Amino acid sequence: MIQTAQALVAPGKGILAADESSPTIAKRLAGIGLDSTEQRRRAYREILFTTPGIGEFISGVILFDETIRQQASDGTPFPEVLPGQGVIPGIKVDGGTKPLAGFPDEVVTEGLDGLRARLADYASLGARFAKWRAVIRIGDAMPTETCVAANAHALARYASLAQEAGLTPIVEPEVLMDGTHTIERCAEVTVTTIRAVYEQLARHRVVLEASLLKPNMVLPGKDCPVQASADEIAAATISALRQAVPAAVPGIVFLSGGQSDEQATVHLDAMNRRGRQPWELSFSFGRALQAPVLQAWAGEDSNRGVAQAALHHRAELNSAARSGSYSPDMERSGASPS
Repeated sequence: MIQTAQALVAPGKGILAADESSPTIAKRLAGIGLDSTEQRRRAYREILFTTPGIGEFISGVILFDETIRQQASDGTPFPEVLPGQGVIPGIKVDGGTKPLAGFPDEVVTEGLDGLRARLADYASLGARFAKWRAVIRIGDAMPTETCVAANAHALARYASLAQEAGLTPIVEPEVLMDGTHTIERCAEVTVTTIRAVYEQLARHRVVLEASLLKPNMVLPGKDCPVQASADEIAAATISALRQAVPAAVPGIVFLSGGQSDEQATVHLDAMNRRGRQPWELSFSFGRALQAPVLQAWAGEDSNRGVAQAALHHRAELNSAARSGSYSPDMERSGASPS
């Protein structure tokens, strides 16, 4: 598990999050005018997983329950396709968010019931790491202490069970960027949330060296009248993490959280330009890697090559951001970071 954690944040590499739930992938396919069918979802994910050379920049892929049981068109199961590319297969194991009883507008992630058996099943299918997402909202009198505590406890229960099954846990406490809050308020909530998570991880005897953190970047709310520069976001994010994340954690793999593909890359690059940190600063992007791929593919088999080229290029740009060597010129010219 320690080796898996280290491999997932190897220099120049990051994680592709392809674990969209059925409703989420349906929305993304609808965005390019397509209905969501099992065969269409399988075909799209095959394009992602068989992109030539993707293992140079992508260390792991997070799969959904449906996807880990699917096969490529030649009959090879996806959990075998990925290692053939030098990529580690992982699995999303949470059951999604539900309203937190007694706390309007706040949610808690479900999925602990039966998790031990499901983790064993996923391990037998070839998964080597797992992921569980908690959601924290900022608003009037939110988040409450109860909401943060409930989600931190669930994350720790999950992480402990994952390690029992031999899977490296990624813990994802996401502070949403929805709202009018300032970057300072986001930093405050992020520190409070992550501290609560690591307190619970310690209580549940989770081996931090065999785990990764997938947090939000510290951003102003998307409706905040005062936005922030990349340098301000980098400084605020690193400051928050230094206050809350133990140095034993091998790496931090940021979610993109509603940022555009270019914004997510710019902000990751700005953080890595600030020098070495106690942990690797990497990425675990979904939409920020896939958005150009979906647009290029548009559901047409004839577009397979251009769609894969779009993923390869986006992954290469984020690889450059991992060492602080990304340049916006690479976006428009398609220039290699080398």
